[in-house]
Amino acid sequence: MIYRIDARIVAPVRDTEVTDRVEDAVRNLFPNVEFEHRPGELVGETHSLERFSERLHEQEILETARTEFFKRADDEGFSFALKKQAAFKGVINFAVGNPDELGDIHVHVTVNEPDVESYVDHVAPPTEEGRPVDPDERE
Repeated sequence: MIYRIDARIVAPVRDTEVTDRVEDAVRNLFPNVEFEHRPGELVGETHSLERFSERLHEQEILETARTEFFKRADDEGFSFALKKQAAFKGVINFAVGNPDELGDIHVHVTVNEPDVESYVDHVAPPTEEGRPVDPDERE
């Protein structure tokens, strides 16, 4: 199946932070991101969440990811926020509750093909007993 997405990533850059380090934090999870530098923030765009999906599988947090994705999903896409400090270490930690002191990384994914649910299933497949399950094989 062909997946076409546009992901917009916005990361605040505080006065106490080095812009290159914030870029590195985002690239740890989204290596193909292309950045635009704006005052006080980095705005990036990517068309692939493959590395992000790999990290979800490695960290075994697929159900957590699915919950976060579907919390802020609509017919066109979904959004989520990540802790910047964890991203510096290449770790996915979803931001819930109060924003972090350094600010959270905000990601909005627009799904062009095929549809939002199918793309979420691709990035973070459903699990049974902690193991990913192909959604087409469930019944």
